[in-house]
Amino acid sequence: MPKLRRIFAAALLLASPLSAIRAEPIQVGQPAPRFQLAAQDGGQLDLTSRENTGWTVLYFYPKAGTPGCTTQACAFRDGIRSIRDLNAEVFGISTDTVEDLANFHRKHRLNFTLLADPEAKVTEAYGVKLPVLNMAKRWTFILDPHLVVREIDDEVDPALDARKVAESLKRLQSAP
Repeated sequence: MPKLRRIFAAALLLASPLSAIRAEPIQVGQPAPRFQLAAQDGGQLDLTSRENTGWTVLYFYPKAGTPGCTTQACAFRDGIRSIRDLNAEVFGISTDTVEDLANFHRKHRLNFTLLADPEAKVTEAYGVKLPVLNMAKRWTFILDPHLVVREIDDEVDPALDARKVAESLKRLQSAP
């Protein structure tokens, strides 16, 4: 019995830090968690600076340079004009380093900002951190000009995300 008790106690100790780390995803209608992150060009983005400047698209992705993430980034690159025409700006967020993001940005000639979250604090705040791994799930958030979450996509197709975002922006902006 004491051995079983020790195993149970060890399992409880191992499980509790993991459950404490995992945040629940935010919900539509909630204010977006504020953050400040380094960009691929060495600058900083403070999300608060986006307030009242237009719509904001935050797309979280697992790892720069991997096939799905490259497909998604290039789709946003190719579709950025239709998104900007809807008064929105796109920001890609991953747990990669600034250096990795700079290389990814340069290699694929991206025309929007990538943000580095190597400690996964923002990834956790948005509830999209993968359990155990220091990586984000592939989720996209659309924030209105007041930085309120208006749409969350947790079933992202990397090739179609940019087009879907543009369609969502049109629908959201035409809603009463």
